[in-house]
Amino acid sequence: MAGSSTTPSHPRAAAKPARIDGLRIAAALSGLLPYVIGFASLFLAWHVFAVYVLKSALFPPPLAVFHRTIELIADGSLIENMAISLQRILIGFVLGSVAGVAIGLAIGTFITVRKIVEPWTELLRFIPSVAMITIAVIWFGIGENSKIFLIIYTTIFIVILNTAAGVASITPNKIRAAQMLGASRWQSFIYVALPATVPYILTGMRIAMANSFTTIVAAEMVAASAGLGVMLWNGRLFMQVEDIFVSLLALCFLGFVTDRIFRFGIVKFAGRYSPII
Repeated sequence: MAGSSTTPSHPRAAAKPARIDGLRIAAALSGLLPYVIGFASLFLAWHVFAVYVLKSALFPPPLAVFHRTIELIADGSLIENMAISLQRILIGFVLGSVAGVAIGLAIGTFITVRKIVEPWTELLRFIPSVAMITIAVIWFGIGENSKIFLIIYTTIFIVILNTAAGVASITPNKIRAAQMLGASRWQSFIYVALPATVPYILTGMRIAMANSFTTIVAAEMVAASAGLGVMLWNGRLFMQVEDIFVSLLALCFLGFVTDRIFRFGIVKFAGRYSPII
């Protein structure tokens, strides 16, 4: 009797993709496990120190802080202050990074530009951004412009130095090889020099972002009506210790997220983990 014959699928062939997916999930979980252990040990040490060692109302345990965090999220004040501080940081950070990359590329590429700009960078970068708060308020008032100026000031010099170092690290042989293959100076810069400099740029931006968080908190404490710095200051004035710790946790969370973004960018462009991170 004629009929169509079908080839039965082998059970091992069907189980193979599921096994591969299981191995991938296991590998991902094993990669996350050290992070989980690290965070758990941090909060455990916090709990032990607050409850069994210090035993002070000035150092609340994590459960009390988490409870207060939920309350502030529910009334919208925490999210609002986080958004205001993050907006100030991002505006100043982007402007400072763009200017820092442009100046750093120019310094690393042209010797004349380096000699002209180095006195500016080598002198001004040693003035702490916190010391510029008074000048920023005098020049720009207590509005948003003073905070943005401070973030730009905090960011630009770090990005300049790292970008210039990235350009200086490029071996001349790479440029010569590209030119021997027919690349112009502009093509050599775009396809050889700039990609090799990107990890240095991202590393400088990563360091500058951490400094930006420090600067914005100090600036908001001095002259602002909203933001995480204001939450810290009000917590001190009214002895709301839980609010102080909530603000600190919010800064930790925002800083960790932004830092992971930059680390991902560094790994993506560098192709490996840099020894400086």
